[in-house]
Amino acid sequence: MSSISNIVGGVDLKVPVVIASGTWPYEEGMWQEDLTRNVGAICSKAITRRPWPGNPGTRVWETPSGILNSIGLQNEGIDHFMDVRLDQLKKHGVPVMLNVSMENAEDLDYMVARIAERAGDVDGIELNVSCPNTDRGCMSWGVDPELTAQATEQVRRKWDGPLWVKLTPQAPDIPAVAKGAESAGASAVVAANTWLGMAIDTKRGAPVFRRRVAGLSGPAVFPLALRVVWDVAGAVKIPVIGCGGVSSADNALAMIMAGASAVEVGAALFSGFDRLEEIHAGLEASVRQWGVKSLAELRGKARTDNP
Repeated sequence: MSSISNIVGGVDLKVPVVIASGTWPYEEGMWQEDLTRNVGAICSKAITRRPWPGNPGTRVWETPSGILNSIGLQNEGIDHFMDVRLDQLKKHGVPVMLNVSMENAEDLDYMVARIAERAGDVDGIELNVSCPNTDRGCMSWGVDPELTAQATEQVRRKWDGPLWVKLTPQAPDIPAVAKGAESAGASAVVAANTWLGMAIDTKRGAPVFRRRVAGLSGPAVFPLALRVVWDVAGAVKIPVIGCGGVSSADNALAMIMAGASAVEVGAALFSGFDRLEEIHAGLEASVRQWGVKSLAELRGKARTDNP
């Protein structure tokens, strides 16, 4: 194992950097070794039971230091993913977390059953109870600790592999939601998904997005995400994967020092895939600079040195 590799929530990460759901294409060329060498795992695009076209109208809008998106879970459905996509992705040897979108209990049960049929080919499930860009499911489950626990427990009835639960920052009490996921058998929690925001097209005099609100990601949300990681890491004993605005090795290290075991990177990739190499190299350099044997020794350092 290298100085920065780690097993996080049951998933062996050669690099503690995971590609956030929705940001890595399925095209063959994107899975070549020269692009994935600096990646520990890749989260699939959100998967629903049935094929879904996503949201109509404008889907992406740039903001100062961030991006608003209203993709709306566009995907080909769980059956197509399991029958076609999974074999395409697995042959490249990169761990893939299946981001399963929580719509309702019946659909979730069907999807987990399909995944369990090929348990040996699946690295793990990332349960999405946090997407803000749909009118049903997802975030409505993730704002409530009991509903989050219920969804997590439902997955656990048929799936005993790695299970990460992706939290929503819109929850009134995020640590309580994280504890709910932990109590129901989550292997790790991802803190967190995008923040709700909106934009007005002043040339039209109307909201940019059909749904009015959309999910904000990018550097603008990093301080908010760091606070969530700090709060969640103080509430649970399972690993925390920090997510939100990570665009540099220093960002990643800050999340790790706040208590995260790994980070997810998403919007930063829109400015170039070289960010992944920079983060990888920067984390290895941090181990040397701090005079420790592994990055894991720096996890929670800001907490222990500053109670």
